Amino acid sequence: MAECEVCGNDYYRSFEVVTAGNRHVFDSFECAIHKLAPACSHCGCRIIGHGIEANQTYFCCARCAGTAGVDGAVDHVTAASRNETPAERGPGTAGGHLL
Repeated sequence: MAECEVCGNDYYRSFEVVTAGNRHVFDSFECAIHKLAPACSHCGCRIIGHGIEANQTYFCCARCAGTAGVDGAVDHVTAASRNETPAERGPGTAGGHLL
């Protein structure tokens, strides 16, 4: 068993994460995210997906990046901007967005 470095829980199913040469021990993904995930520079939420990095700053979405003055940030590219026809988009999509 190992003690979680965030909450102090000594849990038999704890796990290690090694990043940038540093070893961390956690009892849950929640604690690992709390400790390791970057925070959005605009709203402060933890970024557990891809997010957006601009000018060495992290954002959770294009809206937050745009609000902070980043031009051209998008969360997704629509089929129309890729010049695809509806047939090329395939079933289950509408305007390039998954249904």
